[in-house]
Amino acid sequence: MNSFWSEGDHDTKAPVKITKDKNGVDLVTLQNQRGFSVQVSLHGGQVLSWKNERGEELLFRSSKANSKPPAAVRGGIPICFPQFGNRGCLEQHGFARNKIWEFENNPPLLHHNNRNDNAFIDLLLKPTEEDMRIWPHSYEFRLRVLLTSDGALKLISRIRNIGSKEFSFSIAYHTYFLVSDIGEVRVEGLETLDYLDNLHHKQRFTEQGDTLTFESEVDRVYIGSPHIIGVFDHEKRRTFIIRKEGLPDAVVWNPWEKKAKAITDMGDEEYRQTICVDGAAVEKPIKLKPGEEWTGRLELTALPSI
Repeated sequence: MNSFWSEGDHDTKAPVKITKDKNGVDLVTLQNQRGFSVQVSLHGGQVLSWKNERGEELLFRSSKANSKPPAAVRGGIPICFPQFGNRGCLEQHGFARNKIWEFENNPPLLHHNNRNDNAFIDLLLKPTEEDMRIWPHSYEFRLRVLLTSDGALKLISRIRNIGSKEFSFSIAYHTYFLVSDIGEVRVEGLETLDYLDNLHHKQRFTEQGDTLTFESEVDRVYIGSPHIIGVFDHEKRRTFIIRKEGLPDAVVWNPWEKKAKAITDMGDEEYRQTICVDGAAVEKPIKLKPGEEWTGRLELTALPSI
């Protein structure tokens, strides 16, 4: 049975709605009065969809995406934790994106503030015994997914060390923006920054261009990036604004043609419809002593370009 929060019993546009996907995993849909919507799955605590007031999708999701747990979904905003990339015995990009998260409250509190038309849901991830064997650290990862009255998507993460020893982690919101064509996209805000190039064994380079455009595969971690980054889609005349706090780095990724063909859950030509620009903490892992808590915030806004 579907679960709704609404002012009226028959409101089909409830601000917060819970359904289940084909695998029986809970899906949460947030919607505001202007018609913006966000869909988040408890599989990975992952945002799968973000639509504007005209119902246009703003996030890429591959037509070949595998949505059956524990496989991660190719698209939306996977959460890479406790690592980004490959390291040690942990799987690629960590395990958070593969796990089934919980509602922070059971039954969940479905939040909507009539005064400012914000709708949000709180999710929680805690380690299983299996996780502890691979990554032996006790933590609580709280995630708030919030849709504002003007259609902005906010992700607020709080990670707390509830164990008896210090641990460190990396994290990235691996955001797949949907674009008209990668050749029509530019990224601003990364000029003059140093970056680690994953295509050259993490060698350190300095960005030379005034803007970042795309003509081949890109896989970089920009170090000490600004709080605001812009992604401009000329053909759609749309600008994505990325605002971040507690996330000092920015990951930029597009697999281009050759690697896209090797990715089983991505269409051969779908690399042209997406660019990943992530708020992240990668270069210097975050350290938490027992009892300490880290907070990271990401806010995404889609605006018409002039």
